[in-house]
Amino acid sequence: MQTTPVNADTLTRSVVAVPPLARHDDLSINREANVALVRHIESGGVSTLLYGGNANLYNIAVSEYAKLLDFLSEAVSDDTLVIPSVGPDYGKMMDQADVLRGRDFPTAMVLPAAFGATPSGTAVGIRRFVESFGRPAVIYIKADGYLEVDDVKRLVADGLVSVIKYAIVKDGNDAPHDDPYLTALIDAVDPSMVMSGIGEQPAVVHLRDYGLGGFTSGCVCVAPGLSMAMFDAIKSGDFDEAERIRLIFKPLEDLRNAISPIRVLHDAVALAGVADTGPILPLLSNLDSADHPAVRDAATLLLSANSALA
Repeated sequence: MQTTPVNADTLTRSVVAVPPLARHDDLSINREANVALVRHIESGGVSTLLYGGNANLYNIAVSEYAKLLDFLSEAVSDDTLVIPSVGPDYGKMMDQADVLRGRDFPTAMVLPAAFGATPSGTAVGIRRFVESFGRPAVIYIKADGYLEVDDVKRLVADGLVSVIKYAIVKDGNDAPHDDPYLTALIDAVDPSMVMSGIGEQPAVVHLRDYGLGGFTSGCVCVAPGLSMAMFDAIKSGDFDEAERIRLIFKPLEDLRNAISPIRVLHDAVALAGVADTGPILPLLSNLDSADHPAVRDAATLLLSANSALA
């Protein structure tokens, strides 16, 4: 596992994969299936894995956390970076800081709380987590009102932030071209330290028009080579090619948006035959069987496009 510090340069090296976490029927971690998924992702040239929402770390027990961290550090190749997540509540993230402190992960992402939080209180919580962990954190901005831009600016200025994951979904025909929060954010901090956090769909606009440093992806778990080809096309300025590839991801992304981003990805990896992800940890649940045909078709087509590229 790579242990070098995470910063803006990290985002230029690879798409940041956000994988699901495979489990057995008894909900224990399925080591073989997770390793198979990691190898598939790495085979496409992806060298950064972020275990967060798609891995359903919102619901993981603190008692399982050390076992998960040790497994992930062993499961990846020597040159692959792993970013685990903590939280979303304050008590859990502080307990997890104790677990992380004795391990070599260079950063960890703070999962955003959906309720029971204020922007100023969240900023204090992130600050205290970083002080306890001893290493800067990834900030995950997923909704308006989660953190004020001035709060983010102060955390960055104080050296408490490695990179920022930006994932506020914009509705309407102008999305994501018209985004006042993102505009204010990149005026306050270096845009190269911000990664687009909503998959391939807004990535062209976010990287080309806002100057963000990279992007995260869930569907990269099905088509890692294709996602990396899109990333390389954006970096080289070949936006027509990037747009062509983006449209290949769209059917599966549309299903994720229509049903559930986490649940669709979790089952899509299995339905495409990449790895047996098994049951998803409660309080989430796997897809209804009625959704399987559409998800299987979209995931299989995406995997085939990835194989054709290879």
